[in-house]
Amino acid sequence: MSSDPVIELSNVSKRYSKSSTFNHSFREQISGFFREKAERSELREGEFWALRNVTLRINRGECVGLSGPNGSGKSTMLKLISNITYPTLGRVDVHSPIAPLIELGAGFHPDLSGIENIYMNGTILGLSIQDVRSKIDEIVDFSQLGDFVHTPVKKYSSGMTLRLAFSIAINSPAETFLFDEVLAVGDVDFKLKCTEKIKDLKAAGKTIVIVSHDYNEMASICNRIFMFGKGSIKETVTLS
Repeated sequence: MSSDPVIELSNVSKRYSKSSTFNHSFREQISGFFREKAERSELREGEFWALRNVTLRINRGECVGLSGPNGSGKSTMLKLISNITYPTLGRVDVHSPIAPLIELGAGFHPDLSGIENIYMNGTILGLSIQDVRSKIDEIVDFSQLGDFVHTPVKKYSSGMTLRLAFSIAINSPAETFLFDEVLAVGDVDFKLKCTEKIKDLKAAGKTIVIVSHDYNEMASICNRIFMFGKGSIKETVTLS
């Protein structure tokens, strides 16, 4: 693990409107470059702060966990790192290609089969068609979907969707991987398989950020765990 920073957040705050949380990201992608860097920090009616004044640095090859109760800001932080949304205040710098697995089924077309979605999602993550073709058997085998891989994704359970999404993500050429609750969906055997694969990625020098409610599982993998509460980091636990 090097001291070269891959992810840097400097005094980052994120404000959402309670009435438009789900549409906010899209609007921000259109207007983000035209906003003033410093907005007024007063909380207006109908708004809330998902993150407040978060500063952290994640180094190349480091595996870190984000822990805390629902609503503490963990998933919002992953969305900021992956550029799905933008900070209201502060700065986010990412110096590496990223493979985000932070919204179950994101990037999948429900009417396409698993195989077709492998090709589509794989190219989104930076693989060429030739790369996907060479990895298709490995992806299908890891997912353990069997003949269901030829079934439209809209018929998949959440566990099946996770299997497919995780199997594609780990075969991307990215150097940094973001995993949001991948250890919370699916059967015990597949969770163990995911954990072992994340350890393999760590051993290969990849940078990994994991959000999970399973602190013990994260502690077995991570170098550090950031403990979140009410939109800020309350404690940093160093494990190795």
